[in-house]
Amino acid sequence: MGYGFLDIAATPGVRAAQAAMGSDSVWSYFKGHREFDRFTTNEGQFIAARDSFYMATVSETGWPYIQHRGGPAGFLKLIDDRTLAFADYRGNRQYISVGNLAANDRVALILMDYAGRRRLKIYALVEAVALDADPALVERVVDPGYKAKPERVLLLHLASFDWNCPQHITPRFTEAEIGQALAPLHDRLADLQAENDRLRVLLATGGE
Repeated sequence: MGYGFLDIAATPGVRAAQAAMGSDSVWSYFKGHREFDRFTTNEGQFIAARDSFYMATVSETGWPYIQHRGGPAGFLKLIDDRTLAFADYRGNRQYISVGNLAANDRVALILMDYAGRRRLKIYALVEAVALDADPALVERVVDPGYKAKPERVLLLHLASFDWNCPQHITPRFTEAEIGQALAPLHDRLADLQAENDRLRVLLATGGE
């Protein structure tokens, strides 16, 4: 296939679908790309700014399971150019993702920037690390200010990644992003309010 991410994703069924839809030649001879097998500064900055991602695992019965993971911005750590890690905090204690990964260590992640209409998708192999097995890693990954109980660290060893085009990504904005965008407006309103207050005082005192 000659395109890193699709070298994994393009199964015989996918290739058949591409052929049926007339797009197989596009990807078979795709040129000018780099192998998406190492994160660069661009991906590192994008990952560090994320406060959530979606993670897909597959059960022993073949059913996929997609879980939302969230935390403070940057909770998904770039350990090196081929490794990510995050603290696996206690949730509803169903342990579906953990159980799936014990049987099949392959995982797919989607990281979204809705405001910027960008999307990073990642294939990786997961390694669960006990909290007492690597104190230095735990210290690097676990946020002591985050009020949740860590149960393990999940190391993600990169297989490949790719960037999606912005088509069909509906822009959405976090409370912090909206606050930042509206800050100049709030400042202007504060200035106008101060000016109104000053003028009211002048009117009340006859302009003295």
